Amino acid sequence: MKIAVIGTGYVGLVTGTCFAETGNEVTCVDIDAKKIEQLQKGIIPIFEPGLDLIFHRSVEKNRLHFTTDLESAVDHAQIIFLALPTPPGEDGSADLKYILGVAENLGKIMKEYKVIIDKSTVPVGTSDKVREMVLKNATTEFDVVSNPEFLREGVAVEDFLKPDRVVIGTSSERAKKILNQLYEPFVRQGNPIIFMDERSAEMTKYAANSFLATKISFMNEIANLCELTGADVDMVRKGIGTDTRIGNRFLFPGIGYGGSCFPKDVQALYKTAKDYDYEFDILKSVMQVNQRQREIFLRRILNKFNQDVKNKTFAVWGLSFKPNTDDIREAPAIFIIKELLAAGAIINAYDPEGMENTKKVFGNKVNFCADQYQTLEDAEALLIMTEWSEFRTPDFDTIESKLKHKVVFDGRNIFNAAAMKEMGFYYESIGRQTIN
Repeated sequence: MKIAVIGTGYVGLVTGTCFAETGNEVTCVDIDAKKIEQLQKGIIPIFEPGLDLIFHRSVEKNRLHFTTDLESAVDHAQIIFLALPTPPGEDGSADLKYILGVAENLGKIMKEYKVIIDKSTVPVGTSDKVREMVLKNATTEFDVVSNPEFLREGVAVEDFLKPDRVVIGTSSERAKKILNQLYEPFVRQGNPIIFMDERSAEMTKYAANSFLATKISFMNEIANLCELTGADVDMVRKGIGTDTRIGNRFLFPGIGYGGSCFPKDVQALYKTAKDYDYEFDILKSVMQVNQRQREIFLRRILNKFNQDVKNKTFAVWGLSFKPNTDDIREAPAIFIIKELLAAGAIINAYDPEGMENTKKVFGNKVNFCADQYQTLEDAEALLIMTEWSEFRTPDFDTIESKLKHKVVFDGRNIFNAAAMKEMGFYYESIGRQTIN
């Protein structure tokens, strides 16, 4: 099938590449000429495991193309995916200017029937707005469909090629038939394609992400209570995670969720509720708990050093909001580093993939190191912000020899508390008793 993907950000690039991998002819469109030029040269602007392999294979097979020419891409395609940014406004609402701007242009250039698909995460009712914008200039038939993505950064290629489910919101039998054909190769093991109305599909994406964010915040609250009562959150997590009604995913406590989806989507759903005069109390608490979690971690660091970190050096392991991605959007590490810098601290930081993006935020205010051990030079303490695999079994002798003090603040519980006690470290983690 012939597809146009408008927007070559994270979702657009993964979407276009994965559709090309299954034999479709895909043209990705972006107004950023420099980005398109890089993609045409085979330079991928994001880090996502497995993406480079299928990207280069699809380009080599002439199934994946890149252009700044919207009209030529639309002319060539039967299916048009809108994978455009929906940044949050000050009130938490999703900004639809990019999607609606493209929708208006589509009406001007379409010459025959097209299926226009909202792939971006958008508020309930966006499909209606897109339809209205296209209709302003349309001279041909078209359908507008909501098809939200459920991609986890770090495993997005696997998620796309082997989805748990595909959600499609449309009232058009014509569009339903086309999309059933498009997605059939991805669900051959029996996972469902779920058809519903457009508004329900739009709500499904927000509901899914907000529920997962709620699980994370709930577990962080349990972790805080465990510390006060003397319980161990790791034991509690295992105890409830084996309950099939709960499941064992998204139960790991830490310093809060981040990334491009959870913070934005929770805010947007909360704002949607406000628009309908409904007070979504649970989501309000979820956002408060998430912010408080990173503040608690910061406060522990400051308390350890009697509120005086001026000219003290701290080693930071991890900058991205989660492992296996270079995405630092809403990453807890960024908040904590900003606060420590403001208090006069010196930061040595390392992340396997996130340093280039972090340099855009801090410039030369942070010392970016070649490896995790270089960060330890002259450092008062080690701060673990992201649970990259390479941090899990480090050389503790090297850590001990390089740190000024054997002090570790573990925001992701990657070390065994008993082992840290045996080695004589001062060790603070989440939901477990402090090792002195």
